[in-house]
Amino acid sequence: MKSIDVTGSCLCGEISYRYTGVAKVFQYCHCSRCRKFTGSAHASNIIGDPNGFEWNSGEELVGRYELPEANHFATCFCKNCGSSLPWITQSKRGVVIPAGTLDVDPGIRPQHNIFCNNKAPWYVGFDDLKKYEELPVK
Repeated sequence: MKSIDVTGSCLCGEISYRYTGVAKVFQYCHCSRCRKFTGSAHASNIIGDPNGFEWNSGEELVGRYELPEANHFATCFCKNCGSSLPWITQSKRGVVIPAGTLDVDPGIRPQHNIFCNNKAPWYVGFDDLKKYEELPVK
């Protein structure tokens, strides 16, 4: 576990946040809930202590959805642009920070994948695909 001091924001820039504290884990989650929320093959989440998290601006624009049957899972998003945002777990024991919302390099890297048994059947890993530095021109 390493201490980090990071800031992040939504796509439209109306909401910003700061997290200062221990990063308990940085992981890729392949569960169906995270796939649905991100619209992607997996979520890239940093888990931290909720006491180290604060909204810097735009907190009134933060929407929250709690899945009724979940013990921990919830989601937060910008009501203006729809961006994923950090959320305090329903159990209040952690803050989940979507790494894609960070404005700075956290100085840590993902440690592992979880819920691989729920991995999208169409998922192909990064190293298995052709790579372009920018949008390819056809």
